[in-house]
Amino acid sequence: MEEHFDVAVLGMGPGGEVAASQLLKAGKKVAVIERELIGGECAYWACVPSKTLLRPPEAKTGAARAPGVTGAELEWAAASDYRDYMIRHLDDKAQVDSYTGQGATVIKAEARITGPGTLQAGDRTITADHIIIATGSEAVVPDLEGAGNVTTWTNRETFTTTRLPGRAVVIGGSAVGTETATFLARFGVDVTLVHRGKHLLEREDPRVGELAQHYLREAGVKVRLETNALKATREGNGSLLELDDGTSVDTDVVIFATGRRPRSKELGFEAAGVTLGASGAVEIDQHCRAAGNVWAIGDVTGVMPFTHVAKYQGRIVADAILGQPRAATYEGIPRVVFGDPEIAAAGITQAQADEQGLSTAFAELDLAASLARPWTYEREPRGHLGLLTDTNKGVLIGAWAVSPLAGEWIHQASLAIRARIPISVLHDQVAQFPTYSEAFQGALDKLKYRKED
Repeated sequence: MEEHFDVAVLGMGPGGEVAASQLLKAGKKVAVIERELIGGECAYWACVPSKTLLRPPEAKTGAARAPGVTGAELEWAAASDYRDYMIRHLDDKAQVDSYTGQGATVIKAEARITGPGTLQAGDRTITADHIIIATGSEAVVPDLEGAGNVTTWTNRETFTTTRLPGRAVVIGGSAVGTETATFLARFGVDVTLVHRGKHLLEREDPRVGELAQHYLREAGVKVRLETNALKATREGNGSLLELDDGTSVDTDVVIFATGRRPRSKELGFEAAGVTLGASGAVEIDQHCRAAGNVWAIGDVTGVMPFTHVAKYQGRIVADAILGQPRAATYEGIPRVVFGDPEIAAAGITQAQADEQGLSTAFAELDLAASLARPWTYEREPRGHLGLLTDTNKGVLIGAWAVSPLAGEWIHQASLAIRARIPISVLHDQVAQFPTYSEAFQGALDKLKYRKED
Protein backbone atom coordinates (compact mmCIF):
# COMPACT_ATOMS: atom_id res chain seq x y z
CA MET A 1 0.00 0.00 0.00
CA GLU A 2 1.33 3.39 -0.97
CA GLU A 3 1.52 6.30 1.44
CA HIS A 4 1.31 9.77 -0.08
CA PHE A 5 2.89 12.97 1.26
CA ASP A 6 3.31 16.54 0.16
CA VAL A 7 7.04 16.27 0.79
CA ALA A 8 9.42 13.40 1.54
CA VAL A 9 12.78 14.36 3.03
CA LEU A 10 15.44 11.74 2.36
CA GLY A 11 18.08 12.27 5.04
CA MET A 12 17.65 14.20 8.29
CA GLY A 13 20.91 15.97 8.90
CA PRO A 14 20.91 19.72 9.57
CA GLY A 15 19.68 20.64 6.08
CA GLY A 16 16.90 18.09 6.11
CA GLU A 17 15.86 19.20 9.58
CA VAL A 18 15.61 22.86 8.56
CA ALA A 19 13.58 22.07 5.45
CA ALA A 20 11.27 19.63 7.24
CA SER A 21 10.65 21.99 10.17
CA GLN A 22 9.82 24.93 7.90
CA LEU A 23 7.45 22.82 5.80
CA LEU A 24 5.72 21.34 8.83
CA LYS A 25 5.13 24.82 10.22
CA ALA A 26 3.47 25.70 6.91
CA GLY A 27 1.06 22.80 7.33
CA LYS A 28 2.56 20.42 4.80
CA LYS A 29 2.24 16.65 5.18
CA VAL A 30 5.85 15.56 5.52
CA ALA A 31 7.63 12.21 5.72
CA VAL A 32 11.14 12.33 7.17
CA ILE A 33 13.33 9.35 6.33
CA GLU A 34 16.62 8.63 8.07
CA ARG A 35 18.67 5.44 8.02
CA GLU A 36 20.76 6.32 11.10
CA LEU A 37 20.11 9.12 13.61
CA ILE A 38 18.01 12.24 13.11
CA GLY A 39 20.49 15.10 13.30
CA GLY A 40 22.94 13.37 10.99
CA GLU A 41 26.72 13.29 10.87
CA CYS A 42 27.13 16.79 12.26
CA ALA A 43 25.13 16.23 15.42
CA TYR A 44 26.61 12.89 16.43
CA TRP A 45 30.00 12.26 14.83
CA ALA A 46 31.41 15.54 13.48
CA CYS A 47 30.65 19.20 14.26
CA VAL A 48 29.07 18.86 17.69
CA PRO A 49 31.40 16.31 19.31
CA SER A 50 34.54 17.79 17.74
CA LYS A 51 33.81 21.36 18.84
CA THR A 52 32.76 20.13 22.27
CA LEU A 53 36.09 18.33 22.70
CA LEU A 54 38.13 21.19 21.26
CA ARG A 55 36.75 23.65 23.79
CA PRO A 56 38.40 22.27 27.00
CA PRO A 57 41.98 22.48 25.64
CA GLU A 58 41.19 25.89 24.17
CA ALA A 59 40.08 27.00 27.63
CA LYS A 60 43.24 25.60 29.21
CA THR A 61 45.42 27.38 26.65
CA GLY A 62 43.45 30.57 27.24
CA ALA A 63 43.91 30.29 30.99
CA ALA A 64 47.64 29.76 30.58
CA ARG A 65 47.87 32.87 28.42
CA ALA A 66 45.69 35.06 30.65
CA PRO A 67 47.62 37.00 33.32
CA GLY A 68 46.72 36.07 36.88
CA VAL A 69 45.15 32.67 36.07
CA THR A 70 46.74 29.41 37.17
CA GLY A 71 45.79 25.79 37.75
CA ALA A 72 43.65 24.94 34.72
CA GLU A 73 43.87 21.20 34.02
CA LEU A 74 42.19 18.88 31.55
CA GLU A 75 40.07 15.91 32.67
CA TRP A 76 39.37 13.53 29.81
CA ALA A 77 36.65 11.63 31.70
CA ALA A 78 34.66 14.82 32.37
CA ALA A 79 35.20 16.12 28.83
CA SER A 80 34.09 12.87 27.20
CA ASP A 81 31.08 12.64 29.54
CA TYR A 82 29.96 16.09 28.43
CA ARG A 83 30.62 15.12 24.81
CA ASP A 84 28.31 12.13 25.29
CA TYR A 85 25.64 14.43 26.69
CA MET A 86 26.00 16.76 23.71
CA ILE A 87 25.63 13.89 21.21
CA ARG A 88 22.63 12.53 23.16
CA HIS A 89 24.47 9.28 23.86
CA LEU A 90 23.91 8.44 20.17
CA ASP A 91 20.17 8.23 20.80
CA ASP A 92 17.70 10.21 18.68
CA LYS A 93 14.49 9.25 20.49
CA ALA A 94 13.88 12.86 21.53
CA GLN A 95 14.21 13.98 17.90
CA VAL A 96 11.89 11.23 16.67
CA ASP A 97 9.30 12.21 19.29
CA SER A 98 9.70 15.90 18.42
CA TYR A 99 9.04 15.41 14.70
CA THR A 100 6.18 13.04 15.39
CA GLY A 101 4.74 15.69 17.70
CA GLN A 102 5.00 18.25 14.91
CA GLY A 103 2.94 16.02 12.66
CA ALA A 104 5.67 14.39 10.60
CA THR A 105 5.73 10.71 9.71
CA VAL A 106 9.14 9.48 10.85
CA ILE A 107 10.57 6.51 8.99
CA LYS A 108 13.85 5.00 10.22
CA ALA A 109 15.04 2.98 7.25
CA GLU A 110 17.42 2.88 4.32
CA ALA A 111 15.57 4.38 1.38
CA ARG A 112 16.04 4.80 -2.36
CA ILE A 113 14.18 6.59 -5.12
CA THR A 114 12.42 4.13 -7.44
CA GLY A 115 10.89 6.57 -9.91
CA PRO A 116 9.50 10.10 -10.25
CA GLY A 117 7.88 10.98 -6.94
CA THR A 118 8.33 7.46 -5.53
CA LEU A 119 10.58 6.04 -2.83
CA GLN A 120 11.02 2.67 -1.17
CA ALA A 121 11.88 2.95 2.52
CA GLY A 122 12.32 -0.48 4.03
CA ASP A 123 9.04 -2.26 3.33
CA ARG A 124 7.12 0.99 2.81
CA THR A 125 6.31 2.55 -0.55
CA ILE A 126 6.20 6.35 -0.39
CA THR A 127 4.90 8.76 -3.01
CA ALA A 128 5.36 12.50 -2.70
CA ASP A 129 4.70 15.67 -4.62
CA HIS A 130 8.21 16.80 -3.74
CA ILE A 131 11.33 14.86 -2.76
CA ILE A 132 14.23 16.55 -0.95
CA ILE A 133 17.54 14.69 -1.19
CA ALA A 134 19.64 15.38 1.89
CA THR A 135 21.73 12.23 2.18
CA GLY A 136 24.94 14.04 3.10
CA SER A 137 28.41 12.64 2.60
CA GLU A 138 30.67 9.87 3.81
CA ALA A 139 34.32 9.74 4.78
CA VAL A 140 36.81 8.91 2.04
CA VAL A 141 39.12 6.12 3.17
CA PRO A 142 42.02 5.77 0.73
CA ASP A 143 43.66 2.49 -0.11
CA LEU A 144 46.54 1.89 2.29
CA GLU A 145 48.44 -1.37 2.19
CA GLY A 146 48.02 -3.21 5.46
CA ALA A 147 45.25 -0.97 6.79
CA GLY A 148 43.13 -4.00 7.64
CA ASN A 149 45.79 -5.22 10.07
CA VAL A 150 46.01 -2.05 12.17
CA THR A 151 43.63 0.21 14.07
CA THR A 152 42.16 2.84 11.75
CA TRP A 153 39.67 5.57 12.56
CA THR A 154 37.70 8.22 10.70
CA ASN A 155 36.05 11.22 12.35
CA ARG A 156 33.38 8.92 13.79
CA GLU A 157 35.70 6.83 15.93
CA THR A 158 37.92 9.80 16.76
CA PHE A 159 35.26 12.06 18.19
CA THR A 160 33.24 9.37 19.97
CA THR A 161 36.15 7.48 21.52
CA THR A 162 36.07 6.75 25.22
CA ARG A 163 39.81 6.10 25.45
CA LEU A 164 42.54 8.29 23.95
CA PRO A 165 45.45 6.58 22.21
CA GLY A 166 48.99 7.29 23.30
CA ARG A 167 50.09 7.94 19.72
CA ALA A 168 48.21 8.84 16.57
CA VAL A 169 48.99 9.53 12.94
CA VAL A 170 46.52 11.82 11.22
CA ILE A 171 46.54 11.46 7.44
CA GLY A 172 45.28 14.62 5.75
CA GLY A 173 45.84 18.35 6.25
CA SER A 174 42.26 19.52 5.74
CA ALA A 175 40.04 21.25 8.29
CA VAL A 176 39.20 17.85 9.80
CA GLY A 177 42.86 16.88 9.98
CA THR A 178 43.82 20.18 11.58
CA GLU A 179 41.05 20.00 14.19
CA THR A 180 41.74 16.33 14.91
CA ALA A 181 45.46 16.93 15.43
CA THR A 182 44.75 19.96 17.66
CA PHE A 183 42.26 18.07 19.84
CA LEU A 184 44.46 15.02 20.35
CA ALA A 185 47.71 16.89 20.89
CA ARG A 186 46.18 19.25 23.45
CA PHE A 187 44.89 16.20 25.35
CA GLY A 188 48.42 14.81 25.49
CA VAL A 189 48.45 12.39 22.55
CA ASP A 190 51.69 12.13 20.56
CA VAL A 191 50.46 13.25 17.13
CA THR A 192 52.05 13.16 13.69
CA LEU A 193 50.14 14.77 10.82
CA VAL A 194 50.99 13.48 7.35
CA HIS A 195 49.83 15.51 4.35
CA ARG A 196 50.66 14.99 0.69
CA GLY A 197 50.29 18.67 -0.24
CA LYS A 198 52.68 21.60 0.10
CA HIS A 199 50.39 23.45 2.50
CA LEU A 200 47.79 22.65 5.10
CA LEU A 201 44.23 23.81 4.40
CA GLU A 202 44.83 23.94 0.66
CA ARG A 203 41.50 25.54 -0.19
CA GLU A 204 42.76 28.67 1.59
CA ASP A 205 45.64 31.02 0.82
CA PRO A 206 49.07 29.43 1.44
CA ARG A 207 49.72 31.95 4.22
CA VAL A 208 46.78 30.50 6.18
CA GLY A 209 48.25 27.01 5.89
CA GLU A 210 51.62 28.36 7.00
CA LEU A 211 50.10 29.88 10.14
CA ALA A 212 48.08 26.74 10.82
CA GLN A 213 51.25 24.66 10.63
CA HIS A 214 53.03 27.03 13.03
CA TYR A 215 50.33 26.71 15.67
CA LEU A 216 50.01 22.94 15.27
CA ARG A 217 53.72 22.60 15.89
CA GLU A 218 53.36 24.90 18.88
CA ALA A 219 50.78 22.43 20.21
CA GLY A 220 53.29 19.59 19.80
CA VAL A 221 52.09 18.13 16.49
CA LYS A 222 54.79 16.80 14.18
CA VAL A 223 53.77 18.01 10.70
CA ARG A 224 55.04 16.14 7.64
CA LEU A 225 54.18 17.88 4.37
CA GLU A 226 54.58 16.54 0.80
CA THR A 227 54.55 13.05 2.26
CA ASN A 228 52.37 10.01 1.58
CA ALA A 229 51.62 6.96 3.69
CA LEU A 230 52.62 3.76 1.90
CA LYS A 231 52.08 0.81 4.20
CA ALA A 232 50.86 -0.02 7.69
CA THR A 233 52.01 -3.04 9.68
CA ARG A 234 51.18 -4.38 13.12
CA GLU A 235 54.06 -4.06 15.59
CA GLY A 236 53.16 -5.71 18.90
CA ASN A 237 50.41 -3.65 20.53
CA GLY A 238 50.99 -0.78 18.12
CA SER A 239 51.53 -0.14 14.44
CA LEU A 240 54.22 1.08 12.09
CA LEU A 241 53.34 3.43 9.24
CA GLU A 242 55.84 3.59 6.38
CA LEU A 243 56.10 6.88 4.46
CA ASP A 244 57.26 7.54 0.92
CA ASP A 245 60.25 9.60 2.07
CA GLY A 246 61.85 6.44 3.46
CA THR A 247 60.92 7.12 7.09
CA SER A 248 58.35 5.48 9.35
CA VAL A 249 56.19 6.47 12.32
CA ASP A 250 55.18 4.33 15.30
CA THR A 251 51.54 4.77 16.23
CA ASP A 252 48.60 3.23 18.03
CA VAL A 253 45.98 4.41 15.56
CA VAL A 254 45.90 5.73 12.00
CA ILE A 255 43.24 8.40 11.51
CA PHE A 256 41.97 9.15 8.01
CA ALA A 257 41.09 12.83 7.54
CA THR A 258 41.23 12.54 3.78
CA GLY A 259 38.01 14.23 2.75
CA ARG A 260 34.41 13.24 2.15
CA ARG A 261 32.34 12.25 -0.87
CA PRO A 262 28.64 12.85 -1.58
CA ARG A 263 26.48 9.91 -0.49
CA SER A 264 24.60 9.31 -3.73
CA LYS A 265 25.57 5.89 -5.06
CA GLU A 266 22.94 3.18 -5.56
CA LEU A 267 20.16 5.32 -4.10
CA GLY A 268 18.17 5.50 -7.32
CA PHE A 269 18.46 9.24 -7.82
CA GLU A 270 18.79 8.84 -11.58
CA ALA A 271 15.35 7.17 -11.64
CA ALA A 272 13.87 10.58 -10.82
CA GLY A 273 15.85 12.35 -13.52
CA VAL A 274 18.65 13.54 -11.26
CA THR A 275 22.11 14.09 -12.76
CA LEU A 276 25.21 13.15 -10.79
CA GLY A 277 28.53 14.87 -11.41
CA ALA A 278 31.90 13.18 -11.68
CA SER A 279 32.35 13.25 -7.90
CA GLY A 280 28.88 11.81 -7.33
CA ALA A 281 27.44 15.19 -6.35
CA VAL A 282 23.83 15.91 -7.24
CA GLU A 283 23.71 18.73 -9.78
CA ILE A 284 21.33 21.54 -8.77
CA ASP A 285 20.19 24.90 -10.07
CA GLN A 286 20.11 28.21 -8.20
CA HIS A 287 16.99 27.10 -6.31
CA CYS A 288 18.57 23.75 -5.34
CA ARG A 289 16.31 21.95 -7.80
CA ALA A 290 17.80 18.70 -9.09
CA ALA A 291 15.01 17.59 -11.45
CA GLY A 292 11.29 18.32 -11.74
CA ASN A 293 10.04 18.32 -8.17
CA VAL A 294 13.22 16.81 -6.79
CA TRP A 295 15.48 19.01 -4.72
CA ALA A 296 18.90 18.49 -3.12
CA ILE A 297 20.63 20.19 -0.22
CA GLY A 298 23.80 19.87 1.83
CA ASP A 299 26.94 17.82 1.27
CA VAL A 300 25.31 15.62 -1.39
CA THR A 301 25.29 18.66 -3.72
CA GLY A 302 29.05 19.22 -3.38
CA VAL A 303 28.37 22.96 -2.99
CA MET A 304 30.44 24.21 -0.04
CA PRO A 305 29.94 21.15 2.19
CA PHE A 306 29.35 22.92 5.50
CA THR A 307 26.53 22.50 7.99
CA HIS A 308 25.56 26.16 7.74
CA VAL A 309 25.32 25.89 3.95
CA ALA A 310 23.08 22.81 4.24
CA LYS A 311 20.80 24.73 6.60
CA TYR A 312 20.73 27.70 4.22
CA GLN A 313 19.86 25.44 1.30
CA GLY A 314 17.13 23.87 3.42
CA ARG A 315 15.52 27.30 3.74
CA ILE A 316 15.94 27.94 -0.01
CA VAL A 317 14.14 24.70 -0.90
CA ALA A 318 11.37 25.11 1.67
CA ASP A 319 10.66 28.60 0.35
CA ALA A 320 10.56 27.31 -3.24
CA ILE A 321 8.13 24.52 -2.36
CA LEU A 322 5.96 27.04 -0.49
CA GLY A 323 5.74 29.25 -3.57
CA GLN A 324 8.28 31.86 -2.52
CA PRO A 325 11.34 30.95 -4.62
CA ARG A 326 14.60 32.83 -4.26
CA ALA A 327 18.00 32.12 -5.71
CA ALA A 328 20.75 30.86 -3.44
CA THR A 329 23.97 32.84 -3.30
CA TYR A 330 27.19 31.56 -1.83
CA GLU A 331 29.24 34.75 -1.83
CA GLY A 332 30.86 35.53 1.49
CA ILE A 333 29.84 32.35 3.31
CA PRO A 334 32.32 31.89 6.17
CA ARG A 335 34.63 28.90 6.57
CA VAL A 336 35.97 28.18 10.05
CA VAL A 337 38.52 25.69 11.35
CA PHE A 338 38.36 25.42 15.13
CA GLY A 339 42.07 25.26 15.72
CA ASP A 340 43.92 27.03 18.51
CA PRO A 341 43.75 29.86 17.59
CA GLU A 342 40.74 29.72 15.30
CA ILE A 343 41.12 29.93 11.53
CA ALA A 344 38.40 31.67 9.55
CA ALA A 345 37.92 32.81 5.97
CA ALA A 346 35.29 34.17 3.60
CA GLY A 347 35.14 34.97 -0.09
CA ILE A 348 37.79 33.95 -2.60
CA THR A 349 41.54 33.50 -2.46
CA GLN A 350 44.23 35.36 -4.40
CA ALA A 351 44.66 32.35 -6.69
CA GLN A 352 40.94 32.32 -7.47
CA ALA A 353 40.98 36.07 -8.12
CA ASP A 354 43.89 35.60 -10.51
CA GLU A 355 42.00 32.85 -12.36
CA GLN A 356 39.13 35.30 -12.82
CA GLY A 357 41.48 37.99 -14.08
CA LEU A 358 40.59 40.43 -11.31
CA SER A 359 42.64 43.47 -10.40
CA THR A 360 43.32 43.18 -6.69
CA ALA A 361 44.90 44.76 -3.67
CA PHE A 362 45.91 42.81 -0.56
CA ALA A 363 46.91 43.57 3.00
CA GLU A 364 48.00 41.45 5.96
CA LEU A 365 47.86 42.84 9.46
CA ASP A 366 49.80 41.54 12.46
CA LEU A 367 47.16 41.98 15.16
CA ALA A 368 49.52 42.13 18.12
CA ALA A 369 51.60 44.81 16.42
CA SER A 370 48.57 46.93 15.57
CA LEU A 371 45.82 46.56 18.17
CA ALA A 372 45.27 46.80 21.91
CA ARG A 373 42.74 43.95 22.12
CA PRO A 374 45.20 41.07 21.61
CA TRP A 375 47.23 42.35 24.56
CA THR A 376 44.19 42.71 26.82
CA TYR A 377 43.07 39.22 25.74
CA GLU A 378 46.25 37.21 26.34
CA ARG A 379 49.94 37.32 27.07
CA GLU A 380 52.17 36.75 24.04
CA PRO A 381 49.24 37.59 21.76
CA ARG A 382 48.69 35.90 18.43
CA GLY A 383 46.83 36.74 15.27
CA HIS A 384 46.85 37.88 11.65
CA LEU A 385 44.20 39.20 9.28
CA GLY A 386 44.36 39.22 5.49
CA LEU A 387 42.06 41.24 3.21
CA LEU A 388 41.68 40.99 -0.56
CA THR A 389 39.84 43.65 -2.58
CA ASP A 390 38.67 44.07 -6.14
CA THR A 391 40.22 47.42 -7.09
CA ASN A 392 37.96 47.99 -10.08
CA LYS A 393 34.74 47.53 -8.12
CA GLY A 394 36.06 48.90 -4.85
CA VAL A 395 34.73 46.01 -2.74
CA LEU A 396 36.07 43.32 -0.46
CA ILE A 397 36.21 39.90 -2.16
CA GLY A 398 38.21 37.80 0.29
CA ALA A 399 39.32 37.72 3.90
CA TRP A 400 41.00 35.38 6.34
CA ALA A 401 41.92 35.54 9.99
CA VAL A 402 44.02 33.31 12.22
CA SER A 403 43.32 34.57 15.70
CA PRO A 404 41.39 34.01 18.91
CA LEU A 405 37.64 34.24 18.22
CA ALA A 406 38.24 34.52 14.47
CA GLY A 407 35.17 32.42 13.79
CA GLU A 408 33.05 35.11 15.41
CA TRP A 409 34.47 38.32 13.96
CA ILE A 410 35.04 37.00 10.41
CA HIS A 411 31.32 37.63 9.90
CA GLN A 412 32.01 41.33 9.43
CA ALA A 413 33.98 40.43 6.30
CA SER A 414 31.40 37.82 5.33
CA LEU A 415 28.61 40.40 5.31
CA ALA A 416 30.75 42.95 3.49
CA ILE A 417 31.49 40.46 0.71
CA ARG A 418 27.88 39.26 0.48
CA ALA A 419 26.41 42.78 0.40
CA ARG A 420 29.25 44.26 -1.71
CA ILE A 421 29.71 47.06 0.78
CA PRO A 422 32.04 49.69 -0.73
CA ILE A 423 35.56 49.83 0.70
CA SER A 424 34.97 53.51 1.45
CA VAL A 425 32.07 52.56 3.74
CA LEU A 426 34.04 49.78 5.44
CA HIS A 427 36.92 52.17 5.98
CA ASP A 428 34.60 54.72 7.55
CA GLN A 429 32.95 52.19 9.87
CA VAL A 430 33.67 52.79 13.58
CA ALA A 431 34.67 49.66 15.51
CA GLN A 432 34.30 49.22 19.26
CA PHE A 433 37.55 49.68 21.21
CA PRO A 434 39.24 47.41 22.14
CA THR A 435 38.13 44.59 19.83
CA TYR A 436 39.58 42.34 17.17
CA SER A 437 37.15 43.95 14.71
CA GLU A 438 39.34 47.07 14.73
CA ALA A 439 41.71 45.02 12.58
CA PHE A 440 39.59 45.67 9.51
CA GLN A 441 40.37 49.39 9.60
CA GLY A 442 44.04 48.68 10.16
CA ALA A 443 44.24 46.22 7.28
CA LEU A 444 42.37 48.54 4.91
CA ASP A 445 44.94 51.22 5.68
CA LYS A 446 47.68 48.85 4.50
CA LEU A 447 46.16 47.73 1.17
CA LYS A 448 48.77 47.28 -1.51
CA TYR A 449 48.03 46.95 -5.20
CA ARG A 450 49.48 43.98 -7.03
CA LYS A 451 52.05 44.79 -9.67
CA GLU A 452 51.45 43.42 -13.12
CA ASP A 453 53.69 40.46 -13.96
